[in-house]
Order: sequence, then C-alpha cells, then structure tokens
Amino acid sequence: MAEVAQDVITLSGVVVVVLVNYLREHQGWGWMRLMQGPGALKETPGLCFAKVMGSGHGGGFGLRPSASHQGLIAVFDHAGQADAFLQGGHVQAMRERAAQHWSGLLEVVSARGHWDGQAWGATPASQLGEHADAGAGSAEPSPLAVLTRASIRPAKAMAFWRNAPPAQNAMQRADGCTLAMGLGEAPLVRQCTFSLWRDTAAMNAYARQGAHQTAIEAAYRHQYFSESLFVRMRLLARQGAWPAPNAIDTAEALS
Repeated sequence: MAEVAQDVITLSGVVVVVLVNYLREHQGWGWMRLMQGPGALKETPGLCFAKVMGSGHGGGFGLRPSASHQGLIAVFDHAGQADAFLQGGHVQAMRERAAQHWSGLLEVVSARGHWDGQAWGATPASQLGEHADAGAGSAEPSPLAVLTRASIRPAKAMAFWRNAPPAQNAMQRADGCTLAMGLGEAPLVRQCTFSLWRDTAAMNAYARQGAHQTAIEAAYRHQYFSESLFVRMRLLARQGAWPAPNAIDTAEALS
C-alpha cells in the first residue's frame, strides 16, 4: 500500500525478486519482456511497484550487457498476492525459458532513499500473512538481502564507473555473500544491485571497509547520484538456484 507523507510516497509491502538467465533460443522472448517493462504487469492484483531490468555480462556488474540475464523487482500489498504472482503464469513462463532462475519473497527491514520519487518503508506484520512467523524459533540467522539502486548524474558517470569495479569485485569475493547480481534500468546511469548474505554481520563486514567504503565516500563527496535507495530485507521464501558470486566473477574473467 502507498502512504503520502510530506509529498513523498512511501511504499510498504512485500518484495518479490526474480532473476533469470534465458536459454539461447529464448533470448528474443526475454528481450521482448524487457522492452515491455512493467506495463505488462499493470493488471496484476496487489502490485504497487515493478521494474524489469537487464544485467551485465554473465549476470555481473560490468558495462558489457548480457544478452540473457534479466531481473524483475516488484512490491505487493500483501504476501498472499506476492505468492500468487510467483506461482502464476508470468513468472512460470520466465522459469520455463531459463537455463537458471532464482526467485525470492522478502520482507523490508529498513530502507533509506528513494526510487522514482518513492521511499520504501518497513513491511508491517499485517502484510506478511502466513509468512509472519517465518524464521521464528530458528537457531540459524535469517539470510539478509540487500537492494541498492542509484540514478547516476550523467556528468558524473565516468567518475562513478572508475570507483565501481573494485567495490563490486569485493562483493563477489566477500565472505558470506551467497548471491550477487548487477541490474540496470538504463545503461551507465540507472544501476541496481541485489545481493544475499549469510547474515547481517557478513554484510556489514563488506559494507563498512575496503573498496566499498571508499566508493560510497566518493559517491557522496562528489554527489554522483541524483537519487539513490538502500534496502535491507529478510528472506521469507525462495525457489530455484543461482551461481555463487565467485562463479560469475570467474565466467567474466574467462570470457
């Protein structure tokens, strides 16, 4: 659902992430879905936000685009509607045409910033349905998912991309990072990353030191972004499998 406060729309809901690597014979089909964008989903019950994005080569973070990797990020009013979407025809058609696929249902824990002028709020328990008690009583920490996105000022794009590769390479090698994919709405200037971490401690160890910390400090000092969003989420459910981050890194190095 969307609430208006101080002229800023704040979304609160359950997040769906779908990642696919299309088979060669279905890359044209996937390209058409990318061109259609979220317009193809406008009649989906409960949908209040959606983005269909491309990726870098091999699903990574480089400037060379991938012909087969795509991602879908959506926010739903309620977990029941998100579950129905994940089991529905649109996502199933993506999975059937993919060599690899991964999908997740996620609860927003915290967020700062905006995406298309919209802030994201923490997911209320009332919107989680049967997932409200997911992970309760478990001795294992819940996996932490992180979504980052930024609109890069065109005049700052080259400076941004000089700082980005070391931070992105560090993520793919970070202890505790189990999934990492680079996504984009537009080449060079509208970038997004999705990553999954063993726990909060592993994510913090990466975020607060080394190349990532250097890149973040440069971004804010030099005002690279006209808009940015950082979201922490708890993984409620998942389906499919995705290559480990170091496997993506190796594939890029060999190509």
